[in-house]
Amino acid sequence: MANTNPFREDLVTRSQAAPCTVVIFGATGDLTHRKLVPALYNLAVEGELPPGVKIIGFARREKSDEVFRAGLKEINPKVSRSGHEAKIWDPFEENIHYHQSEFQDVDGYQRLADRLDEIDNGRGGKGNRLFYVASAPEFFDDILENLKKVGLNEAADGCWARVIVEKPFGTDLPSAKHLNEVVSRTFAEKETYRIDHYLGKETAQNIMVLRFANAIFEPLWNNRYIEQVQITCSENLGMEGGRGGYYDKSGAMRDMIQNHLLQLLSLVAMEPPTDLSADGVRDEKVKVIRSLRQWDTPEKVAENVVRAQYTAGTVDGVSRVGYREEDRVDPESMTESYVAVRCMIDTWRWSGVPFYVRMGKQLPKKATEISIHFKSPPSVLFNSDSSGTPGGNVLVIRIQPDEGISLRMMSKIPGANLRLEPVKMDFHYATSFGKGSPEAYERLLLDSMAGDATLFARRDEVEEAWKFVDHIERAWHESDNAPPMAEYTAGSWGPKEADDLLKQDGNEWRRL
Repeated sequence: MANTNPFREDLVTRSQAAPCTVVIFGATGDLTHRKLVPALYNLAVEGELPPGVKIIGFARREKSDEVFRAGLKEINPKVSRSGHEAKIWDPFEENIHYHQSEFQDVDGYQRLADRLDEIDNGRGGKGNRLFYVASAPEFFDDILENLKKVGLNEAADGCWARVIVEKPFGTDLPSAKHLNEVVSRTFAEKETYRIDHYLGKETAQNIMVLRFANAIFEPLWNNRYIEQVQITCSENLGMEGGRGGYYDKSGAMRDMIQNHLLQLLSLVAMEPPTDLSADGVRDEKVKVIRSLRQWDTPEKVAENVVRAQYTAGTVDGVSRVGYREEDRVDPESMTESYVAVRCMIDTWRWSGVPFYVRMGKQLPKKATEISIHFKSPPSVLFNSDSSGTPGGNVLVIRIQPDEGISLRMMSKIPGANLRLEPVKMDFHYATSFGKGSPEAYERLLLDSMAGDATLFARRDEVEEAWKFVDHIERAWHESDNAPPMAEYTAGSWGPKEADDLLKQDGNEWRRL
């Protein structure tokens, strides 16, 4: 059938991924087994994986190629988005290899360099290399510095060498700056990819399209028409899988707000970029984060931020212990499992519009969404009765798990009487396009092979986000008059103090 849309081809922009060898540091961890290798396998299923891609797992444990492959094969059917087919997996796993070495052992990196040269010689003497740092954060420096010592940060003529660094990218502004300095001494900024998997989610990518490709939204996307914005990340789990040891040193603010949720906020609030290049988009995102009003005193933090820990309760019919009773959590811990922040963006577009950002563990359901709350129409005609309508229009962008977009608007109920009720226009990716969205890591790995850094955080983005978060962390942990720690029952939607935060502005949280 002929293409009836003459503009269809013009809407497709795509950088081509290049063949390469992917070296994963920390290859025996969950991230490799549950996300990275399944993502590469799914790309192979879709025909998106460039031909000749090799995968080398770099880790400290003694393993053979066969044992490493067997472990990946065992878990792949359980976690792969597209299932598991032997006719695809068998040739795919032939390109998977294992390299044993301590992260601090320079000799291990030299052996890795020799192995990569051997692979490249089979390709005619040249090859691209993609290094994925998926180890524990304390090894980031060692890995990056040892790559440089043996020359693996340099590429042959006509080829490239790139590095992907997993979060957490630092634990505060000084540590983030230090890591940035280590990276910059090893790889150029254009070859550095700081990964935030939330930006690889299909709906997150669609925020710019929603705004800038639809004339009905962008004219209304400002403080004249929008009353508030809410960004919620709700998790119905706690410290399962021994996660308490890590989480108790991090907390909701560092683990989620600093990276994932501030990235989503910047996509919602950014100005139109001059073009769709990586720096064109990221220039506008960093302006948003730089424009966040700083809560830089304990008093401002107490007025605009709520932190809390869950107490014993029930989630999905299962009894849960309180945060301080969790395995590997300090019984006197002052680490938050819930945080709610009122963010104010001091720009012409957003002056006076509160952005409420919240994240919590042991809440009733797992979901992440952005809701844009438009101002109510004038209190005349249909809105004259204060008990009549439940507020203005709400545009909801669902990031996970049911990716899609919905718009709430008012409609008349059929019948002789004039009665209004909110209705919802709803768009689901899976039903509209006939298939589920790719996993975030699939898109991000493909982009890194193509040299497209649009969906990766830039150095200044990371540092500006830490600057905002560090003021709050200092007020909590270094101040004599630190704001109190609230509590909420596991299975509830959070502490009363978070509800009160919005009530101060005459608002309330949208129930997911």
